[in-house]
Order: sequence, then structure tokens, then C-alpha cells
Amino acid sequence: MDVPSGLGEFLKSRRAGLRPEEVGLTPLPTRRRVSGLRREELAMLSGVSVTHYTRLEQGRAAGASDSVLSAIARTLRLTDDETAHLRALARPSRRTTPSRPEHASASVRQLLSAMPGVPALALDRRNDILAWNTPGHALLAPHLPTDAPETPATRPNLTRMLFLDPTFRALHRDWPTEANLAVASLRQITARHPHDQRLTGLVGQLTIRSEEFTTLWKRHPVRTCTSGVKHLDHPTAGPMDLTFETLTLPSPSGQRLITYTAEAGSTSERALRDLTQPPETEHRLISRSAER
Repeated sequence: MDVPSGLGEFLKSRRAGLRPEEVGLTPLPTRRRVSGLRREELAMLSGVSVTHYTRLEQGRAAGASDSVLSAIARTLRLTDDETAHLRALARPSRRTTPSRPEHASASVRQLLSAMPGVPALALDRRNDILAWNTPGHALLAPHLPTDAPETPATRPNLTRMLFLDPTFRALHRDWPTEANLAVASLRQITARHPHDQRLTGLVGQLTIRSEEFTTLWKRHPVRTCTSGVKHLDHPTAGPMDLTFETLTLPSPSGQRLITYTAEAGSTSERALRDLTQPPETEHRLISRSAER
């Protein structure tokens, strides 16, 4: 998963996805050996020499200017996320990422505890779960010990669980979409932190143990997804459509908080309330009702 091959593979994947007709070229009536654009065609459309573009596909991006990268991005019709990803691959960070385990701060844990009705969890940039509140645990991983995030060596990782944990996988009604988003996010993070050995290890483990992950990884999906809707089928609460929001924490290591809420008055809200309402609270409500 070295950076040079990452840059070359990304460019090749996007070049292969464009047909000549889509960019205004008339293919010659001869058999093409490539499914998409040739290097020469892409270089011509981008106003870049073939030699310069070839160097980029070989991972030799030194000296690539903003204008060159922008021209190639426009020709390939890259999205904003993909364009940012291209720049990250072409200009990898030289900073080495510490491999020591991360921890959620006391203030983050306090914040999680202050949301008794909102499932929430703290993640590092690798998607390791650093902490969760009681509703977050009940929603996403009731089959795991409550204190699972406290052991760095074996703490849950959302991406790993999505591909390798059958129970967590079954929680998602639209697993293919979730899997694609997870890989797209992981692609972005690995490009921004190419020297993070823990990230490299995660990708390596998933590549070895999951053919589905490997297939998606080779497609090079790239997308930022910080909010949206999760379509879940909880083993005890049933189907729920929950809105998630990602909040970036003031941490240099890229920690963030994810919360899950339901639309007011919806069946999902009722299901979530039943799931997250503490048993003692329910008991008090029943007692008060009986007294009346």
C-alpha cells in the first residue's frame, strides 16, 4: 500500500472509467487495447506531456504543479473529494505518525455520558472505537463487552467489524452501500497519513481476510461522508432509520464524535427510545403510573 502505487493505481482506475466518446474523442475503427482512455489521450486533453503524465502514473509526482493536477482532475471528471485525494497522493505527508494507542479524554467521556438518550461514540481516524456511551454500545455492539474499547490491542474498529464481524454486518440493512462508504473513507485517510503503520496494518488485515474488501479497495472509491442516514435492523429494537452526524474533536490526531438520532415522532424514534431508556427509568415510570 505504498504511496507511489496508490497514485498510479488511482489514476489508472479513473482513466479506465472514461470512454473516448465521453470526452469528445472519436475512437479509430481499430481494436483498442485499453477499456478507457489511453495515456496519450488523457495527456493531450489535459495539456500535459505524455512523459510527464507517465511519470505520475509511475508514482513520480515530484514537481507536479497545482495547474497540472487540476487539469488532470478536470479531464478525469473527478469530484471534489477525488481531486483532494489526488493531491494527497501526489504530495504525501512526510510526517511519521506515532504508533502508540490513542485514548478518549476525560472531557470527551463526560460528554458521552451527558447524552443518555443519544447513541454516541468517540473514534480515532482509523475508526477504532475509543469510547462509547451506554446507548451507543446498545445500538451498535451489544454482543461485545461494554468495556471493549478500553483495551487498545483488541478494541473494536468499525471498518473491521463491518467486514469481519457477522453480527455487526447483519445490523446494516444496506450493507453494500455501507461497505463502499467505509472503503472510500479509508482510502482518503491512508492517502493523508501514508506513514501510519496501524492504518497499513488494518488495510493489510482486511485485504487478507475479506475478498469483498479487496474488490472494493481495488476500485479506489473516494468520498467524504460526515452525515447521512443509517438503515439498521437491530436484533432487539427492530428496523431503524437513524441520522448520524460526525463532529471533529479538537485533537491533532483526528479524533471525532459520531451521534445517532431519529426523526421526531417516527417509529425509529420510538424504537430508539425503547432501546436507550434505562431499565430503572422505565421501572420508575411504571411505578408512577400505578400510583396514579
